[in-house]
Order: sequence, then C-alpha cells, then structure tokens
Amino acid sequence: MVTGARGWARLGPLPGLRAWAAAALPAARRHIAAGTEAWRCGGTWLAGVDALPNGAGGGIAGAALPQALLSCLPWQPATWHRAQLSTLRPGYPQPWDGESDMAFRFRQVRDAAHVDGLLPVGPDRRRMLREAHAFILGLPLTEADPGAAPLVVWEGSQDIIRRAFTAALAPHPPETWGDIDLTEPYHAARRQSFATCPRVLLPARPGEALLLHRMILHGMAPWAEGAAAAPEGRIIAYFRPEFDRVADWLEAA
Repeated sequence: MVTGARGWARLGPLPGLRAWAAAALPAARRHIAAGTEAWRCGGTWLAGVDALPNGAGGGIAGAALPQALLSCLPWQPATWHRAQLSTLRPGYPQPWDGESDMAFRFRQVRDAAHVDGLLPVGPDRRRMLREAHAFILGLPLTEADPGAAPLVVWEGSQDIIRRAFTAALAPHPPETWGDIDLTEPYHAARRQSFATCPRVLLPARPGEALLLHRMILHGMAPWAEGAAAAPEGRIIAYFRPEFDRVADWLEAA
C-alpha cells in the first residue's frame, strides 16, 4: 500500500490536482456562505459532511480527479461520495456548546484524535464500526501556513489499531460487526498509540494530496499563534469511500 509502514503519504504536487482544487473552491465558498450548517468549536470549525457537489466520478466543475492521483489509491470506488469540507479558522479550538471539559481538553492536548468509521452509538456513545472506509484522502483547497490547524497522525498507529480490532471482531461474522462494542479495545489501542507512535503534523497545499490508512489515529492540531491562511480559512476536502464488503476493513492491505 502506498502509505506503507508509516500509515500516511503526502502525494504531489500532482498534475491536474491544483486545477481540481481551484474548481472545487468556489463550491466550498458557496457552502460556507449558505450557513446551512452550524460552526463548531466556538465558530472555528465547520465540518461540512457531504458538502462538496462533486460528481460520481469525483470531478467537479469540469475538473476531473487526475489519473496521477487515482493511480496512487489502494482501492477504486465505483462511485465517489460527496466530499466533506473541513474548514478551520484562527483560534481553533474554542469551547463548544455541549462539549464537556474533558472532551475540550482532549481536543486541545490530543488533537481530538480518532479512527474514522467508529461512530458513537446510543446514550452511552459506545464506539461501533458503522462505516467501513477503504482509505482517507485529503485534498487541500486553500493556501495555509503549516501551523494553521494541520492534520495530525500518529505514525504507525494503524498496526496497533488493526491488531486490537482483529482480536475484537474476528470471532464474529462480518455482517454483525456494526453491532459489536469496540469502545474498550479502541481506547486501549489509542492509549498505546499515544505512548509509542510519533505524532506527525501534515500540512499540505493545493495540488498535493494526503492519503491515510483507514485505521490510522488522526486529528487536527490547534491553530498556532500567528499562523495565516486564505480568507475562508484552511479548507480540506475529504473523501472516505467505503468498501463494498465490510470484511475488507480487516482483510485488505
């Protein structure tokens, strides 16, 4: 897999990818201006789930996802979902209504580190595999300083996470995995990752791509004092296509 033992790769600049980012940015600006979603973290983060109106092939406004990028991906979805638009502003993070002091502290100190696809379920917010992503692909749309709340990963943590989830899920049929409580093994694997894996900041510019292993522990760093970005903030479009077979979440490379 192109991410290798590190669990991540910065690709590019890639031919055609800056043109894709330039074509996507006006749609991102329109989404932000529409105000259809509430800003989180004291007005410093807009999550923008399924916000980018890209087509089923991933292209937007006449700009296709370039072959130079597609050839690097470990798996090709038949249909691309609408990308998330993650927009950060100076001051991130700030306290968020409804967020506990412990959760806010975790966002400040541990970058709200998480593994995608494990959703909080029920009143006790137990972590369950509800989205079997194949990979995480981040495509920056705006220029931003390296300290402008960059993506953060714990390098190599995907191996720790995989071992923990294999032990928890392998005894069960894949069709039941979405109902298995993974909270304890997830938290234990996360603690081990914090203790043993290097924390790596991954700033990137339009024309580049950030490719992450689906199980890598990752988050967003606080916005550094003095860091600058485009007027809209630091915007990254994220694709997280899901496997056709949930079993591939453990079995695939």
